Amino acid sequence: MGVGSLAVLVFLITIRMPIAYAMILVGGVGIALVNGPALLLNQLKTLAYGQFSIYDLSVIPLFILMGAMAAKTGLSKALFRAANAWLGWMRGGTAMAAIASCAGFGAVCGSSLATASTMGRVALPELKRYNYSGALATGTLAAGGVLGILIPPSVVLIIYAIIVEANIVTMFVAAFIPGILAVILFMLTIALYVLINPKAGPKGGAGSREEFMAATLGVVPVVTVFGLVIGGIYFGLYNPTPAAAVGVFAVGVFGLIQRNLGLGDMVEALKETASTSGMIFMILLGAELLKIFMSRIGLPQETAAWIASSGLEPMTVLILILVALIFLGCLMDSMSMMLLAIPFFWPVLMELNGGLYQMADGAGFGMSTEDLKIWFGILALIVVELGLITPPVGMNVFVISALSEDTPMSETFKGVAPFFAAEIVRVGILLSFPILTLWLPSVL
Repeated sequence: MGVGSLAVLVFLITIRMPIAYAMILVGGVGIALVNGPALLLNQLKTLAYGQFSIYDLSVIPLFILMGAMAAKTGLSKALFRAANAWLGWMRGGTAMAAIASCAGFGAVCGSSLATASTMGRVALPELKRYNYSGALATGTLAAGGVLGILIPPSVVLIIYAIIVEANIVTMFVAAFIPGILAVILFMLTIALYVLINPKAGPKGGAGSREEFMAATLGVVPVVTVFGLVIGGIYFGLYNPTPAAAVGVFAVGVFGLIQRNLGLGDMVEALKETASTSGMIFMILLGAELLKIFMSRIGLPQETAAWIASSGLEPMTVLILILVALIFLGCLMDSMSMMLLAIPFFWPVLMELNGGLYQMADGAGFGMSTEDLKIWFGILALIVVELGLITPPVGMNVFVISALSEDTPMSETFKGVAPFFAAEIVRVGILLSFPILTLWLPSVL
């Protein structure tokens, strides 16, 4: 029954039913069939309030609002100008500047689609002006957009932390080094791309010293906001929710000082925040209904027991889970995938690691449950990113293609392929060296 309901869920998603409604329908009907409609009505009476009144979730609309306001205050343009002043003189440098600015904007946004859309509008005209190939220009921006989901603050990372009961601050800290590694690998990918095909990424023009200084000073607001939000969290000055509120206030102050955040912009940012937050909270409700149904029929427990008794090595199981997440990313957005998949996969990994307790040396994954939460969370987030640039969905590719109508979507997918390979390399590095994910949290 559980497997059949999952097949129905995938079918509903395939025919384009919104993921929240699909999960509510499958979970609600399933509970009614197994335990009767009275239990379903009883669950619906209190479930929405129980889910939406969780204090930790209040950070989500605040970070969304911060990103929406940042997109309207010109911070994205300032980031790209500064990055291009530093890197644009090299072959492929303007594309590298787009990657760097995507990472910077992700630090005040937390959304991949918003990062791709905003930076695409800013960087794409410059890439075309320097005669970059359509594949490299659009592929770079589609891939750069995925940095928004990993560079803290990340809304999806917050959702993961809530699902597995991990510390949000710890997850933000753990994402820092893998995020920097992604930026480095993406820039190396561009360097290799233009080395093989020099015409794809010509050199940009070198500006004057005055232009260089002005562009560099232009990122002061971004650095300040990042320092107030992430620095305040890292150094224990406040928790994520107050930090998000500080970020909203800081972005608003900079917007007013620079006179590029009017009342109309603020209203639009609030509307965008309400719409996106409503979507996320409906998905949360659907995921909770589905989780209750699956728990009552025992599918997660049976799956964990079956895999634990299969004789497969824990690392093999982890790799299979990551591959499954990549394929799921071809069917649904990252938020929905995290809410749907993690409640199934996390109990399996915890069972392989020895339940709630740390395994002896050489057993399980050789780490505590808390460390496994951190390590798996970052790995899962990276492969969730891949779903944003893989066919047939590839939401980032669709966003960038809509901005570059003269570049066929097939060219964008070709351009994004080298970055996909770079992400696979990053997953391999983090799988082989968990210390890259776990070291910074252990220090701080």
